[in-house]
Amino acid sequence: MLSLATLCASAFGQNANPARPGTLNYVEGQASIEGRPLTPHSIGTTELEASQYLATAKGKAEILLTPGVFLRIAEDSTVQMVSPDLMHTEIRLEQGRADVEVDQLFPQNRLLVDMKNGQTHLLKNGLYTFDSGTSTVRVFDGKAAVYPGTNLQTDIKPIDVKDGRQLALNGEPAKPQKFDKEKSQDDLLQWSSLRSEYLGEANLSLATEYEGAADFNPGWYWAGGPYGYSWLPGDGLFWNPFGYGFYSPGYLYGGGFIYGGYGYGRGGFYNRGGIRGTGIYRAGTNPGARPGGNGNVAHASGFAGGGGFHGGGGGGHR
Repeated sequence: MLSLATLCASAFGQNANPARPGTLNYVEGQASIEGRPLTPHSIGTTELEASQYLATAKGKAEILLTPGVFLRIAEDSTVQMVSPDLMHTEIRLEQGRADVEVDQLFPQNRLLVDMKNGQTHLLKNGLYTFDSGTSTVRVFDGKAAVYPGTNLQTDIKPIDVKDGRQLALNGEPAKPQKFDKEKSQDDLLQWSSLRSEYLGEANLSLATEYEGAADFNPGWYWAGGPYGYSWLPGDGLFWNPFGYGFYSPGYLYGGGFIYGGYGYGRGGFYNRGGIRGTGIYRAGTNPGARPGGNGNVAHASGFAGGGGFHGGGGGGHR
């Protein structure tokens, strides 16, 4: 069984390219890049390269940006990859809606989202949603600098949009307005939450596999099955905006213990949590224990990580 598992892990590693900004991490329904249909076989092997367009019809897609940052695209939407560079990652929402989940952002990362009436610079970890139909930027958690207007080469003073605020880019500079987070949960946000849950489960399995490994490097790691790539930070524990933890192997190796539920703005949007050692967060449990999953692991890519933000409502204790 051990030999078979080793062979399968190698095979799955061959099915995924080293993950870079623009890598397709999940797709369902009808979606295409430059008119070429995407299928489940495209996951982990296909990249949205500079100047290329990804379009969905009756489908959704998830794209990896910098390590710890996920772009999720709604039905009937089109995005263009402007720049896939690690230090300058820029996408343009041409049509429809998109979410960006930011779980780790370094000062060197310039993460930009363009729409026809302005550009948004994501400044902090959090959850951001974009609607091209209404030219609206919403910050569920985090902070963004929004540059209104169509001429992004001029010296435009940005408008800060913080947690719980939205800004409509209707051509006239305006102040950010409050919005109701609970009433703003659309289909894409629910789907993003589900994807986040899958990725959190995959993270724990992968982090457990690499506990104490001397050759571990942080970044994207291939989990296969319904997961695709998940993210392993270099140090500590990161709560993502939906309330799921991304553990570093060193955090588990050092005796990290997570408990309880948490609320949006401190540990996540939904009141979900778990105790390491019980339930779905049982130590040693891997995606192979779930129907349709697999427990095979192959190292992908990434760069040296920094610290994390500990705690939230759930907290972290050594």
